[in-house]
Amino acid sequence: MPLREPRRVLRGWRRTRPFWGGLLLVLGGAELLLVPLSPLTVLVSLGLGGLAAIGIGLALIAAGIFLWLLPHAHHYVSVNALILSVLSFAATNLGGFLVGMVLGIIGSAMGFGWTPVPEGAEEDAERPKVRDGQGTRTLGVLLPVVIVGATLWGGAPARAAPADAIVAARTPPTVTTTLFSPQGFTLAGVREIPTADGPLKVMVLRMKAASLTDYRLKTRDGSRELALGADTLDLSGSVTLYLTKFKGCLEGLLCITFTPDKLPVPPVVPPFVFMTDVQAEQALVTSDLIVAGGLTLKASA
Repeated sequence: MPLREPRRVLRGWRRTRPFWGGLLLVLGGAELLLVPLSPLTVLVSLGLGGLAAIGIGLALIAAGIFLWLLPHAHHYVSVNALILSVLSFAATNLGGFLVGMVLGIIGSAMGFGWTPVPEGAEEDAERPKVRDGQGTRTLGVLLPVVIVGATLWGGAPARAAPADAIVAARTPPTVTTTLFSPQGFTLAGVREIPTADGPLKVMVLRMKAASLTDYRLKTRDGSRELALGADTLDLSGSVTLYLTKFKGCLEGLLCITFTPDKLPVPPVVPPFVFMTDVQAEQALVTSDLIVAGGLTLKASA
């Protein structure tokens, strides 16, 4: 067959990245672009729906290219592409008459579930290879169903404190907030922090900044209950949360609960996600800057 060597090089390049997932995202984005720009526009609204179709289409094409050029970031890119694909159903013309949305969802799942082939495995074409990360691929298939509900979540901070130098309370304070909006949110894993009763297992959450509305913290100092409240609470800098439990509603719709023994996958949250009706058990929090508005402090027996 002609061009044997270029085809071999292309095949080797394709096997080191989620090629087909990226291709479906590019095709889905192109379909979303073609609908409002085609002669069918006489049947399609060119208002906000048309502008959204162009914006989401370009974003999906960019996501597909990112899957090709930055395969190590396939989890984060796929999650964002999935959200945009589902959003296109309501924001555009039924997701490009369902075609662009379906292509985007399938491409996102394939990109998320992709696992690198072990080095040298592609050389033996006759022997079937079993890739590592079967659980990741399975979650990639389920990703459109859960629509990242297990991935997009946050916690609620309170006091600034160095986690390695301070002993946490025996019972973590309870925190509630009606709206939690993190920026640059990542799950740093699970660790143990010291308390008066011994080590305590917590989830470690890091972010660049976070804003909370109607923030409330309750804790006990001996027999007295202390309540700290703020109308608004803004944290910025190197924000780190140490939580033993988190419960909240993603985008105000899908309510989820997480503990150190039940963590979300993938660990990265897109920047535009917010949580409502958040309840958390917070052991510690550190932040470079905390700004509170309408701060109150109460004590009761």
